[in-house]
Amino acid sequence: MIRLHVTAEGQTEQAFIKKVLAPFLAKSGVFADARSVLTSKDKRAAKEYRGGLLYYQKAKNDILTWLKEDGNAECRFTTMFDLYALPSDFPDYQDALRQTDPYKRCKILEDALYKDIGDSRFIPYIQLHEFEALILADPKKLDWEYMEHDDPIKKLLQMVGEQNPELINDGRDTAPSKRIINEIPEYDKVSSGVLVTEKIGLPVLRSKCRHFHEWLIRLEKLGEIT
Repeated sequence: MIRLHVTAEGQTEQAFIKKVLAPFLAKSGVFADARSVLTSKDKRAAKEYRGGLLYYQKAKNDILTWLKEDGNAECRFTTMFDLYALPSDFPDYQDALRQTDPYKRCKILEDALYKDIGDSRFIPYIQLHEFEALILADPKKLDWEYMEHDDPIKKLLQMVGEQNPELINDGRDTAPSKRIINEIPEYDKVSSGVLVTEKIGLPVLRSKCRHFHEWLIRLEKLGEIT
């Protein structure tokens, strides 16, 4: 049995891992849990605040803490961080920025992250370009949450067309989430985003999102470890 600990950028990614990925991976003998990045602590109130990737060092510290907390050989660790708005203190950030191919950019960043964490049990993953790329794999499923939004959803369908949703650019006003909000201003990432990806289903997500699919292959294969 392999236990997989996922450090997620925020609450949406955390919920997606628990509700969508964990049941799927369990079929391969990989039992996943997730928590959002630790951003601050209130020692007086004994409270932790999690969610949001503003500084790489905070994420690194959180990952290293979890690695120390669970040093068992059957444990593996991974991340789900967005390439969009990745903090500039991320290792090899400037080198990655000079790369025009988003897939190569992710490769540079993931390799640098793996090296910086320095643990063979760690599998880095950066989402291209953000969580909402998964929703744009099939925008029609937004109608499960946003009934009577036929025209906005139709516009999103036309915008995506046959293009790879992972390659929809990461501009301040044109990133996947911004495109969805532009058509559906009431879009709620945490509640609606996860439900919509559930309705789309992993087979479609994997067929449309190459980098996401490659990550899942690595996670599935963890179940073959003896």
